[in-house]
Amino acid sequence: MTAAPRIYLSAGEPSGDAHGAQVVTALRRRLPGVSLEAFGGPLMAAAGATVLDRMEQFSVVGFVEAIAKIPAHYALFRRTRAALRAGRYDLVILIDYPGYHLRLATAAAVAGVPVLYYIAPQLWAWGAGRVKRLAASVRHLAVILPFEERFFRERGVATTFVGHPLKDRAPLPGRAEARRQLGLDRVRPTLALFPGSRAQEVRRMWPAFRAAAARVVTARPEVQVVAAGTPNAPYPDPGPIQVAQGDPALVFAAADAGLCKSGTTTLEAALADVPMAIAYRLHPLSSFIAQRVLQVPWVGLVNLVAGAAVCPEFLQRRASPRALADAVLPLLDGDTPAARRQREGLALVRERLGAPGAAARVADLAVGLLD
Repeated sequence: MTAAPRIYLSAGEPSGDAHGAQVVTALRRRLPGVSLEAFGGPLMAAAGATVLDRMEQFSVVGFVEAIAKIPAHYALFRRTRAALRAGRYDLVILIDYPGYHLRLATAAAVAGVPVLYYIAPQLWAWGAGRVKRLAASVRHLAVILPFEERFFRERGVATTFVGHPLKDRAPLPGRAEARRQLGLDRVRPTLALFPGSRAQEVRRMWPAFRAAAARVVTARPEVQVVAAGTPNAPYPDPGPIQVAQGDPALVFAAADAGLCKSGTTTLEAALADVPMAIAYRLHPLSSFIAQRVLQVPWVGLVNLVAGAAVCPEFLQRRASPRALADAVLPLLDGDTPAARRQREGLALVRERLGAPGAAARVADLAVGLLD
């Protein structure tokens, strides 16, 4: 290809924006002069992409919650499909966000534009029957969980495990330094709370996490509690809990143990070697649907990567303050059997997440599809 390539990237939520920004940076290094347009957020824009549509108004969690966003997604889809049909792009890179991107992949394939899908839809969890659709529309799949490569290849999708992008984050500070930066006591045991990055997640998780932390402090008054906060969510009645806005990496670095909502947060905790209890709550109807479509034994990514129940999981009503407090209390001392067992499992997870350089490998796959 002699002319500068034109690439469209699409990422519909904050995590995708972060991963997309790394890909944008890698593509600009690999392809000087490349045109990069996007559906994304502030990080992709800062990395050098021209963001045509901002993702903040689209991001939701759950089947029921997504219904209200259907009209906006449909309008975005029509605009993007028109650009694809007009031959505006040489390649489409889709990042996570399967509810919208599976449909957009089909539109791109019909328009004759190759699709590289980065961070695979979790069809192994809820939609193995939809892999045929993926195989028909996606030229190549770049996956970040090690077990995904075999799953998709066995079902006819060209797939490469590129490693997990979390491996490219800057090294964490030491525990004492992290606590100093957060204004915490350097020697007191520290429980960290990770109720989520979206306001609706925090609203569902915060009351149980707050009450669980109160139980922990009642049992062990020397424990200090810090929560990884987001400016977009309220944290009512925190009491002695310090809500730390800003980089959650400091909170991971400061923690002896954590209460984590399920998802990527559990992998972040694993990389920081933080033993944890995992919890999640959805809208009751969303939970009803999820329970009937999920095809995996765990929801915590740390357990799925390990292939074992490394960390206890508490979903919906089981995520009670008493259960969470009882699960996390033994983890606050690193020499307890429970903490030692978890750390052995977390070490295995860190190894299985691959080597740094995921975004560079995605850029290499993109170049291959442009040739």
